[in-house]
Amino acid sequence: MVVRFVFALFMAVGCFSNIASSQQDAASEPSVAAVQRGPGRLVFPAGTHRLTETIQIDLSRQGVMHIEGEGRVRLIMAGSGPAIRIVGTHEGTAAPETVKDEVWQKENAPIISGIEIVGEHPEADGIELTGTMQATLTDLTIRRTRHAIRLVKRNRNVNIADCHLYQNRGAGVYYDHVSLHQSNITGCHISYCNAGGIVVRGGDVRNVHITGCDIEGNMGTADDPPAANVLLDSEDGSIGEVAITGCTIQHTHSAAESANIWIDLQSNPQRFTDELRHGNVTISGNILSDVQYNIRVAHSRGVAITGNTIWKGYTHNIWLEDCEAITMTGNTMDRNPRYHYGDGPDAKLGILLDQCKRCTLVANTVNGVGDRKAALELRNSSQVLIGQSTFAGFPVAAVLLNNSSHCAVSDCSFELVDMQKPEQAIEETGGGRNRLINNIFIVPDPEK
Repeated sequence: MVVRFVFALFMAVGCFSNIASSQQDAASEPSVAAVQRGPGRLVFPAGTHRLTETIQIDLSRQGVMHIEGEGRVRLIMAGSGPAIRIVGTHEGTAAPETVKDEVWQKENAPIISGIEIVGEHPEADGIELTGTMQATLTDLTIRRTRHAIRLVKRNRNVNIADCHLYQNRGAGVYYDHVSLHQSNITGCHISYCNAGGIVVRGGDVRNVHITGCDIEGNMGTADDPPAANVLLDSEDGSIGEVAITGCTIQHTHSAAESANIWIDLQSNPQRFTDELRHGNVTISGNILSDVQYNIRVAHSRGVAITGNTIWKGYTHNIWLEDCEAITMTGNTMDRNPRYHYGDGPDAKLGILLDQCKRCTLVANTVNGVGDRKAALELRNSSQVLIGQSTFAGFPVAAVLLNNSSHCAVSDCSFELVDMQKPEQAIEETGGGRNRLINNIFIVPDPEK
């Protein structure tokens, strides 16, 4: 049965709060803001519906809910706060024995799907989840809000898939100091969100899987605070066990300190160790370009950077600071002249390891670097192994060992230009006990 008086419907079922009115399309029948069709199913019929306050779903009171659009549905959020907030009572982990029976019976696996949300109020958000277990957000378009999807307090096992998060003032997906283990973000377009694409700040976060997404231009302008397409910042919490795989992550170098992937995992103290750096992060199979820093990692350990295509890092392609046990292998960093349109030639590119220890850089291609001291610089670092890689198009040195010790450069190919001497391809300044062996130096023929 179609109910056309929304306020009466909500009061009668005792489920929802604070929805204002429906907005009628000129060429359609009067639209209905929401229709409950059987237990646990809330449907928005096709049309544009205007909200002035949050639709809040209290799972402990009305049970699990599937909220969906029927046809093309647009919600205009004209008030502050999220258009839809789902509130659960889950306080356990992802382990079955920590989930209360009432959560399994009444709250488990809420779903929101098939809806477009457009923010009209400066503090309008899209969707907010708290206290949920196994929530799924899919087939959503959220734009012109503050934060498109905001995860707060505590959640477990969240799936976000096939969503378009576009032109939001805050973050696309915001892990806001949340306790959340086991979350997947797959197949999404996340673009032009001024405060970051996927942002994880503080909290207790593990097992984040970001796969098969297109994430672009999520850092505002040069006047906005620094942001990144993917930003992990432990702050006073703890973040680890993150996979960023198979994504296109790009743009824009015109924003201040912009980064495609920016990670700082300096975390809260633990009683059983003095180590504050968290990690266990995989960055693999991504396409990364057109920012100040393609990959920027600080205060982390146990990071694998593998099989990525990386170019147009206007300050650095990769910058690692105070890191340990980092593996970089099979990455391609090519300064392709086909990208020299506009200010493309200004990109400095290059790799910098500063105060890093026990790292391995093997089978990487570094082809072309801008105006800097070296294609790869080790600064105040130790026990870094560089091997079986190719270097070409470096302006001064290919590898600079700056106050670094117990490092090795072996079995690499260096293509020299401007009649450099082979010994100039690898430069040592300070430090010592480094090993430079079995390298190949290709000197151009002066007659050609």
